[in-house]
Amino acid sequence: MTEEVSSYNLLRQTETFLDGVFHWTWNDILTALKSCEPFFPTADACGLLQKLVSSLLAKIAANSEMPLLSATPFPSSSSSSSSPDTSGFRCSSSTKTPEPMKPCSNREWWFDDLNILAPSTIEKIMKTLGAYGTDNKNLVLTRFLLHYLKTVVQRPCSGIGCGNLGHCKEEYGGLADTAVHGVALMGRTAFSCRGLFWVLRVVSGLGLSKECRQKLERLMGLVLDQATLDDLLVSGHDGGVYDVNLVLRLVRMFVSTEEGGGASSQRMKKVGRLTDKYLGEISPDQSLKVSKFLEVAESLPDSARDCFDGVCRALDIYLESHPTLSTEERTRLCGCLNYEKLTLEACKDLAKNPRVPPGVAVQALVSQHSKLHLGTDVADPSRTPAASPESPHEKQQLKLSLQRMQCRVKELEKACRSMKGQMSKMVKTKSMNHSNRGMPRLC
Repeated sequence: MTEEVSSYNLLRQTETFLDGVFHWTWNDILTALKSCEPFFPTADACGLLQKLVSSLLAKIAANSEMPLLSATPFPSSSSSSSSPDTSGFRCSSSTKTPEPMKPCSNREWWFDDLNILAPSTIEKIMKTLGAYGTDNKNLVLTRFLLHYLKTVVQRPCSGIGCGNLGHCKEEYGGLADTAVHGVALMGRTAFSCRGLFWVLRVVSGLGLSKECRQKLERLMGLVLDQATLDDLLVSGHDGGVYDVNLVLRLVRMFVSTEEGGGASSQRMKKVGRLTDKYLGEISPDQSLKVSKFLEVAESLPDSARDCFDGVCRALDIYLESHPTLSTEERTRLCGCLNYEKLTLEACKDLAKNPRVPPGVAVQALVSQHSKLHLGTDVADPSRTPAASPESPHEKQQLKLSLQRMQCRVKELEKACRSMKGQMSKMVKTKSMNHSNRGMPRLC
């Protein structure tokens, strides 16, 4: 009904009422936005949603120290260690929000209030600000999106496509991509290595595009030497306890960028020690295949390790946790060891280990024996000169261990030949009995 038909009609009253939306309270605007969600396309088409979003952003700007559009997208390296925006991501690797990230300035007072809004409404806000998708160049908005995604992905979803997290992945995919674009743009100036792993945990499983995942993983791979074991223990999504494929991609990314820096790179050796710890942590996983164990163990160049004792310990755990492996598989696993970079103690433990094939143990002892004769012992840095395997006593012990191992191999070969002889006799006896039973009686 228009004014020509009747003055002061309902349509005119509604338009007048909405013209005063900029004078509404903060809670009234949020309630109105929430009420529009069931008929979002209609509210958007008629311009109502745009009015509410504009009013919301005006309230934020009026009560913030810095307008959102004026927030600097490139924090300086000096400010990144002290500003509230950047310090929030020097955080724990878990998805629990770290204390420094909790709203601590006027710019962040609105983060929690907007958590009640649907993803479509948040997308509308980001598009209005010109910061959606690859256009996101704003640190404050990136922080808000990560905060939003972290706190609202547990909402129940009644639609198709709900995952184990209880929400519709496709609804958050665009926001996850937008957040990662912001993270990738600002990189290490605003996010520590642990912060990048935290981001990955937040956006994983939210329909993140392949391109954005690669961007984020590249950033993580470049600073892998700053990671801790806790950072690498990301939960698996394909039946495994841990996401081993992720760690493999990160290690390969790091190696590809460091290979030009020299074989003795300290950063490379740091990643080598971290990888050995990770290998020991994932070894008890019953779903970890032999091929995957070898991929992790061999993902680094030989120069990344001064000592292979860490790999040897991880191998022992894996063999103990997988008792049904064949001799061929166990021999294949031992192929990832560099016997010349094992300490004497590790070699002794390897020789005494009943789960290690005898041939491998002999090979390790022979390698250690040859190393002693050449006078080139690669020992653990923590070993003292007094404990050097070049002492006559330890040389004698090594020779005795080698002799015992050779005797053990001969005994096993003799026992094997004896068992084969007995088996052949049993087969012959059995066949003769069968032939006797099969003959007809003549009387």
